Amino acid sequence: MRDPSTALPPDPRRVPRSGDDVQVVIIGGGPGGYEAALTAARHGARTVLVEERGLGGAAVLTDVVPSKTLIATAEVLDLVAGSRELGIRDADDGAAPTAETLDVDLAAVNARVRRLAEAQSEDIRASLAEAGVELVDGRGRLDGADRVEVLGPDGEVTRRCEADVILLAVGARPRELADAPCDGERIMNWTQLYDLEELPEHLIVVGSGVTGAEFASAYRALGSEVTLVSSREKVLPGTDADAADVLEDAFARRGVTVRSRSRAASARRTADGVVVTLTSGEEITGSHALMALGGIPRTTGLGLESAGVRVRESGHIETDRVSRTSVRGIYAAGDCTGVYPLASVAAMQGRIAMHHALGDAVSPLIAAQVSSAIFTSPEIAVVGVSEAEVASGQVRAEVLVLGLETNPRAKMQGLDEGFVKLIVRPDSHTVLGAVVVAPRASELILPYTLAVAHRLTAEQVAGTFTIYPSLTGSLAEVARQQVLARES
Repeated sequence: MRDPSTALPPDPRRVPRSGDDVQVVIIGGGPGGYEAALTAARHGARTVLVEERGLGGAAVLTDVVPSKTLIATAEVLDLVAGSRELGIRDADDGAAPTAETLDVDLAAVNARVRRLAEAQSEDIRASLAEAGVELVDGRGRLDGADRVEVLGPDGEVTRRCEADVILLAVGARPRELADAPCDGERIMNWTQLYDLEELPEHLIVVGSGVTGAEFASAYRALGSEVTLVSSREKVLPGTDADAADVLEDAFARRGVTVRSRSRAASARRTADGVVVTLTSGEEITGSHALMALGGIPRTTGLGLESAGVRVRESGHIETDRVSRTSVRGIYAAGDCTGVYPLASVAAMQGRIAMHHALGDAVSPLIAAQVSSAIFTSPEIAVVGVSEAEVASGQVRAEVLVLGLETNPRAKMQGLDEGFVKLIVRPDSHTVLGAVVVAPRASELILPYTLAVAHRLTAEQVAGTFTIYPSLTGSLAEVARQQVLARES
């Protein structure tokens, strides 16, 4: 079996011609699609990108960019809420400011969210145009294995594009309950939140995965009462258990009500709010409900059957680690593949697909090197092997943990929740995985991602200079535990 860290050679049968004679057609303008289009154009291929909802896809227009912009506002209020310990007082009455003493203009927040999303979409459009990518508005679908049809608003075929290489990057849509139809006003999915003009008085979040946890954290910081309905014992199932514990403690401190081991059966509007009914028969009353139940791939009506492209029972397109589908010349990237629901992974899949299709040797996607973050307060970031894999015996490794409360910069900033966890191989001390729970953990995880990708040892991490004082000091300090243990 080929070592996954080595490059795969291109398939000489993949592209019949080279340079300007190659026609690449991409369906979907999200991160997987537009990064693939830029890569193909830079290789000299004639590139057509078909998109019906706007460049940037859900990641830019209704998901990642909007949610993290909203969370940025929530972070400011979180800082205010923790300012008492730092000695900050109101100039008029001497009281310590709190998040509750400030008003949030949600209409202004959401207007900024939409403005930034649109600006990012326009930036992508400009980059694609400058690279020479032909942009086609409409819904794309396969017409066999080497042609794409473009459909207009009424479903009529407006264009047919012959293709040597096709990439499918159609993304996913929010999953909804049959008995909780989203109306965009009181019962919403995560794409509909940004039309709200006023802050929900009481937001019921159904689903305790990444999306549910992020919005529960953000809206509580903004000032809403929040109830989180979780079907599991803990929030963030599948995430590091210690990290989930820290977040649940933070939720409890901030006043988020978590209903564990509870499953929503339905939701209905009332005269001035919503009622979410649990499978137990219990009813929870609030002003708004957010259905955060994961996504469904947008593969229906894509023409996969006509081309012979295999899909899993979930509707996701089957791909290998260089983004190939079951049909030669057709690739897929992003949420429609079910590999990881991450914009960074979609973009990498798209780039890998084009490099492979257009004649480059390419390294396949390596799951162990994918880092991800959850933008709650505090943030949670992970990479590589998990402690659960170690505990189950799947991976032989040692787990090193250092609480953030020992970090001098954390003390200065009044931070007392979070930790750094490093997972290393016991014999070689190679870094296999890591968890960071801290403010800006999404930024702090990068050194560990590099360590995992380049097989650095704990000694090498421990011997790297860090700024004093800084939160990054804990990244090296936890690795030093391994060094001290070896020397003792």
